[in-house]
Amino acid sequence: MQIQVHTDKNVDVSDGVVRRIEAELGSALSHFSDQITRVDVHLGNESAGRSGGTVTRCMLEARPAGQQPVAVTHHATSPGEACSGAVHKLETLLTSKFGRANNHKGGESIRHLQVREGLQ
Repeated sequence: MQIQVHTDKNVDVSDGVVRRIEAELGSALSHFSDQITRVDVHLGNESAGRSGGTVTRCMLEARPAGQQPVAVTHHATSPGEACSGAVHKLETLLTSKFGRANNHKGGESIRHLQVREGLQ
């Protein structure tokens, strides 16, 4: 799984923060690593040039192999907080998406179970 971090000109992110974001994504999405080819992280400052507090937006776009990309967005006061919230949302979305693909009608298939003799 490849992780790419992109920022706009109004967000200043150190290499340490980028490594922390990559580590957090890698850890949270490790059980999807064989199903996801790439994750793009887009950080932007929503309040650039305006008065008031800083609002940072983190948009994560995951590209599952052979499927349409999925994206989530989270807003917070710092890039780290915005990314943590977006990672949680993406993990929840992918768990739901891949869980439904593997468990039809809300439960596991019973077709793989063997029939025991004497139960009639």
